[in-house]
Amino acid sequence: MGALVYDIIIRGGTIVDGTGAPQRTADVAVKDGLIVEVGTVVGEAREEIDAAGLLVTPGFVDIHTHYDGQVSWDSLLEPSSAHGVTTVVVGNCGVGFAPVRPGQEKWLVQLMEGVEDIPGTALHEGIEWKWETFPEYLDAIDSRDYAVDVAAYVPHGAVRGYVMGERGARNEPATADDVAEMASIVAEARRAGAVGFSTSRTMGHRARDGEPVPGTFADMDELRAIADALVAAGGGIFEVAPEVLPSGGEQPTMGLMEELEWMGRLALETDLRVTYLLLQYATMPDTWREALDYSARILAEGGWLRPQVAARPFGMMIGWAGYHFFMKRPTYQALAAHLPFEELKRELAKPEVKAAILAEADLASDDRIQFDGLGPRLAMILDHIYVMGDDVDYEPTREMTVAAVAAAAGREPLEMAYDLLNGNDGNACLMFPTLNYVHGNHDVIHEMLTHPAAINGLSDGGAHVRMICDASIPTYLLTHWARDRVRGPRISVEEAVRLQTSATAEVIGLADRGVIAPGRRADINVIDFENLRIDFPTAVADLPAGGTRLLQSARGYIATIVNGRITRRHGVDTGERPGRLVRA
Repeated sequence: MGALVYDIIIRGGTIVDGTGAPQRTADVAVKDGLIVEVGTVVGEAREEIDAAGLLVTPGFVDIHTHYDGQVSWDSLLEPSSAHGVTTVVVGNCGVGFAPVRPGQEKWLVQLMEGVEDIPGTALHEGIEWKWETFPEYLDAIDSRDYAVDVAAYVPHGAVRGYVMGERGARNEPATADDVAEMASIVAEARRAGAVGFSTSRTMGHRARDGEPVPGTFADMDELRAIADALVAAGGGIFEVAPEVLPSGGEQPTMGLMEELEWMGRLALETDLRVTYLLLQYATMPDTWREALDYSARILAEGGWLRPQVAARPFGMMIGWAGYHFFMKRPTYQALAAHLPFEELKRELAKPEVKAAILAEADLASDDRIQFDGLGPRLAMILDHIYVMGDDVDYEPTREMTVAAVAAAAGREPLEMAYDLLNGNDGNACLMFPTLNYVHGNHDVIHEMLTHPAAINGLSDGGAHVRMICDASIPTYLLTHWARDRVRGPRISVEEAVRLQTSATAEVIGLADRGVIAPGRRADINVIDFENLRIDFPTAVADLPAGGTRLLQSARGYIATIVNGRITRRHGVDTGERPGRLVRA
């Protein structure tokens, strides 16, 4: 063997380079963490990968995750790292864990627990609070090695709580001094490497104690001062989780189109990239289209205003490990209170236990506790809850609702629901699509994904761990949208890759990745496209303090490379940890 010229050569793969350009066959050579040659590579390497018949793509860049606490205890950052993701962005939706004053940690935990449904016990047990300021938080991330790169927003909720204490937590108006201090903190965070600032203005985001996220009612003076501070410190992203419907309460919020007006002005008057969350709601099924048209108009006028959209329905998985129809039944609660999950599933499969639970009435719900009354409410809408089939179908037909399946079998719907949950040895999941599925198909999602103003996002990796595993969306873009969809138009493989590589890298200003080209970072996926599969979500009790979460694995990733090192082979973690903090 001659002298080794390269670290890795990927031979004869089908290159889908992330730009949207037509695929082509070529070799890719990697050295010192960079792609150094694409074409016919002559020379030898420490390792060669035979990619004949396989896709070679850039690593996926996921701009909307909530691993803010998980980065403290977990170097792997699953589920995202199992789905070809090589860069994640945390700090979305105005919630996070920095800055934090000593003694304020519990408050931030219950804020994250309420908004993102991450078990507070896991956060309390797992987070090592080695910071107070946001730059110190970034330094704490920077001191660890990961399977993926990590970038971060500075979150409005934490900043407001840090500056205003209880006044901030209760969403009281900020004084001029408060605003000046918040602006200073955001500027400091940006100079330290934050990719931008995030805020939540939706009443749907509430802390565990029921309070809306700090900043929900922030006035325009506060938001503009923070935006100006961000600009002065280098610019970046201004992310908003907007309200959709105006509130009639004492502190009314704006509706979506009113929110977009101030965001549009901000985009036009600053050099900030303004992005917001966009979904389809049953109560206003066409507003998403108005929002996209408005964003396109602002873009045409020279501003940068783009929505983050989801590649599949937004909702929840229903199963024994999380939220389900029988949560408030006395027999279920008595069993769940003391049995480990595996033993609980065995008990729930017993005919006498099933009979007892089905015969019982629900216990009273406490509206002060998040999701406490969810079980009884779910039991009332079995005509909107779907069986997912044998191939994890996120675009099921009306015939696949629990009510329709029960009617076809001549059975009572709630009893049918119980038996369905016992499927797959008690690991079965049903799907309740609360958003993006008003018409019972993916046609609206297709329009969103293919709109030139939209950004692919909203995987929520690390969040809502007992009800979703949308961190598998990067794989879903390939399996469903580029290959398997039969109920409407698909998108090309080239576009499915572009949407989550160069497009998302550009959003957060990372010009060094997202494209297979010489000089770019060697963040690469080698994928068996024809055999790529998403597995069913599975409950795993691997969070700190024994907390349970849903994980959804994938098959067909032959290799994932981060910074020139192979982190996964055939879907299995190699133990390599080349991921680092990405400072903007």
